[in-house]
Amino acid sequence: MADKITTKELMSQKNDYVIIDVRELDELKGGQIENSIHMPLGLCIRNTKKKQIDDMKGKKICTYCGTGYRGNIAADELNKEGFNAVTLDGGYSTWI
Repeated sequence: MADKITTKELMSQKNDYVIIDVRELDELKGGQIENSIHMPLGLCIRNTKKKQIDDMKGKKICTYCGTGYRGNIAADELNKEGFNAVTLDGGYSTWI
């Protein structure tokens, strides 16, 4: 289980994080966190395992989805591969 960050904490520290939105494309209609990178969960896991996003190692990463479940999975997978990742507690629903 990955560590969580609250909406309030992320809002105040937003510039310290690479923010990854792991929702599917059709879920983005309701909005996104500004400057977040869209990388659906499956792609995020594949990119992590294939070392295609290793340039993000050493940076603080925050993942999010709609409610927090997939964001947690993504952060957990990133951490297993040596990244420094947390997830947005409650997902995008807490951001809006």
